[in-house]
Amino acid sequence: MKTIGKIFWGFYLIVFFLPLAILATMLTALTTIVMCGIGNHRFWGYIPGKYWSKIMCALAFVTVEVKGNEYLNPNQSYIFAANHQSLYDVFLIYGWIGFSFKWIMKKELRKIPFVGSACKAAGHIFMDRENPIKALHSIENAKKILTQGVSLAIFPEGSRTRTGNIGKFKRGAFQIAKDVQLPIVPVTIDGGYTIMPFSRIYPVPGKLTLTIHPPVSFSPASHDEELKMIDNIRNTIITGLS
Repeated sequence: MKTIGKIFWGFYLIVFFLPLAILATMLTALTTIVMCGIGNHRFWGYIPGKYWSKIMCALAFVTVEVKGNEYLNPNQSYIFAANHQSLYDVFLIYGWIGFSFKWIMKKELRKIPFVGSACKAAGHIFMDRENPIKALHSIENAKKILTQGVSLAIFPEGSRTRTGNIGKFKRGAFQIAKDVQLPIVPVTIDGGYTIMPFSRIYPVPGKLTLTIHPPVSFSPASHDEELKMIDNIRNTIITGLS
């Protein structure tokens, strides 16, 4: 039965999922590029991506559970810091976090056809981790966005996990939070590594859980305290894993 199921799923991916996913991605990207160019940048930089994400999850028969919405104030800007298990993490946060936000993403994503141009048009921030000067410029852009009442989303690990375990957190997002005095929201993503791990290029049906933890005021008085707070946030995220 497992073999028959794999054959059926492979057929579905090739005949239905892939064409529909490409079509949805192209339409979302073009809508974002055109409408952000016309105006209402905050709306069009977020809403198309939100519904694109819901479509991508539905196409893969991925269900979603969200916990912890009650901790968030809709009138507050946040920095959402989440663990990174798979490509579907992007869809989970975009589709279900419930806030207009900008991603801080690695610069290599700019090269993805349609998606890279749409991200640029939407105002997402590309981070060049190999160039300290450009990275600093990206951080300054992120600070400006936060002062405009828009939230940020980041994966502090910097890349997807290869093993399913949470990696070491980089300090970039936390430096921004400290400078602009905005709370960090630890976010746990669970199930992504099963649905689409780093070693696999296609998804399988499953369940994603998005756990929103209480916001954390990030105002360390010293370097050692900053490292301790980052470690505490990482441990909070780990508590949400099954």
